[in-house]
Amino acid sequence: MAEIVLDKKITKFEVLTPTSEKAEEIAPASTPDIEHMHENIERPEILIGATYKIKTPLSDHALYITINDVILNQGTDHELRRPFEIFINSKNLEHFQWVVALTRVISAVFRKGGDCTFLAEELKAVFDPQGGYFKSGGRFMPSLVAEIGEAIENHMKTIGLLKIDELSAAQQSVLDEKKAEYNARNNHSQSDGFPPTAELCLKCHTKAVIVMDGCKTCLSCGNSKCS
Repeated sequence: MAEIVLDKKITKFEVLTPTSEKAEEIAPASTPDIEHMHENIERPEILIGATYKIKTPLSDHALYITINDVILNQGTDHELRRPFEIFINSKNLEHFQWVVALTRVISAVFRKGGDCTFLAEELKAVFDPQGGYFKSGGRFMPSLVAEIGEAIENHMKTIGLLKIDELSAAQQSVLDEKKAEYNARNNHSQSDGFPPTAELCLKCHTKAVIVMDGCKTCLSCGNSKCS
């Protein structure tokens, strides 16, 4: 380091303080606080969302689930879309009382902040004592509440709060080959959906389990007793 030599008398000096203008120029720009979801966030006049239609054999009328989201830290690297409220509508007034109560509780949990992804799993675990029903494609739904939970789960996957569990291209190709081979062996001409003789999978609750070479394999989620 070069030596600094003072060849003149010091006639003036200044101490920089946090309140001085020069100090403000030198100080680095402060980063804005990251806004997280909490119950005191005011509802914006306009929210974005999605509506999901649920048609079950339990009613002649469909159920419409609308989930609206709020965007936090919009326009920054910390932008986050979080569910803010939920509405459930139907012409069938049989379940009106508990549906209204459920939507208010779920909306309150959404606005409370923190991890709300547990809601979907809790609702999907509700079983109807009178028995569930099968959806098109062979998917078993244990209750109407569970189907509401699945709609919430699908919405959370869409906005990035939950990870989408998908089979790889190689896994799907193997399952398609097994399905084609099984249909050929049993003279099934059905190309869409799963074989009519398939059993219920205890993991994904879909009638897609077949027995190939002595091994039970689900053609929907890939679960196998031999793996």
